[in-house]
Amino acid sequence: MKLIYENKLSCAADVKDFVLEGSADIYFENGKMCMKNALSPELGQKSNFVFWCDRDFPEDIIIEWKFRPIEEPGLAIMFFAAKGCGGEDLFDPSLAPRDGRYELYHSGDINAYHISYFRRKWEEERGFHTCNLRKSKGFYLVAQGADPIPDCADAFEEYDMRIIKKKGKIAFVINDLPVFSWFDDGKEYGAVLGGGKIGFRQMAPMIGEYWDLKVYLAEE
Repeated sequence: MKLIYENKLSCAADVKDFVLEGSADIYFENGKMCMKNALSPELGQKSNFVFWCDRDFPEDIIIEWKFRPIEEPGLAIMFFAAKGCGGEDLFDPSLAPRDGRYELYHSGDINAYHISYFRRKWEEERGFHTCNLRKSKGFYLVAQGADPIPDCADAFEEYDMRIIKKKGKIAFVINDLPVFSWFDDGKEYGAVLGGGKIGFRQMAPMIGEYWDLKVYLAEE
């Protein structure tokens, strides 16, 4: 695999060009990026946020990062292949402003795939742990698999997360365990999404740690 981007996410300088949408406390402990909401969870969707990497990535990539849940309830998401619905750069000023409210990301004026994992926000999620892949615009739930990450009390020091996006196929892997895979035929839910930006999302009041972000070309 050819490494095309690496970010340790170990200090503020590593994310100085990242873009925060919504309100969050981003801080660093033991060489890891920690994220938590800055607004009260009682505000609902207004208390959630997205933290975007500033880079654009090609269509066929492998995204890897390390993750550890620190406090729950909450929910974590990785967005990828994110662009405006008309192909605009994600931060094009012609696009409507985004402030962390979920509907602006799945039914607004951007397209993206996103995988939700460590889903501990709602009662039904806490009782049946899954990872979900959605394609937007449209909020289509296209794939689902069992979440192997336990609740915070039993969580390991780290979990190796991997998304593989290649020629319409998307696979999600945690600690080398396949969680799900799905092929986007470019018909049922619209055209296959190409390149774009990636971003971390959290739902309040979760606290999570993230580090060692790497992106590779998904080569033959």
